[in-house]
Amino acid sequence: MDGYPQLALDQQICLPLYAASRAVTRRYAELLEEVGLTYPQYLTLLALWDVGEPLSVRDLGSRLHLDSGTLTPLLKRMEAAGLVQRVRDARDERRVLVSVTDSGWQLRDRVADVPARLAGGMGMTQEQGRALRSLLDTVIDALEDDSPATG
Repeated sequence: MDGYPQLALDQQICLPLYAASRAVTRRYAELLEEVGLTYPQYLTLLALWDVGEPLSVRDLGSRLHLDSGTLTPLLKRMEAAGLVQRVRDARDERRVLVSVTDSGWQLRDRVADVPARLAGGMGMTQEQGRALRSLLDTVIDALEDDSPATG
């Protein structure tokens, strides 16, 4: 591509990130199908299990990098499936608190091997996986910062 080498497809970081994200998400979906969870439901449970106490929808959305318009329908489906419970905060009725039900906690044992099973198929060492996670966190933090892009 004369004059615009920066537009060559093999020079773009977006394509491998997009393809890797789709491949990882697809693999998670395959592994989670066995227990009847979707990938977004799994991430939601991970966030809630991690803190071990109810989280507001806002805090949960922040942890998952999701807005409430995306998170609320997901939580409604999870509540209907008996995995989480949503209640109004008694101290501030504008806030909705999300907690894991007993059924949701029981799933933790059934998916405990998912990270290792996924990592085993990714073709990288644990050290490489940690380095990749760190790099991706840096990218996410930079892109979610409200300051305008520089160039």
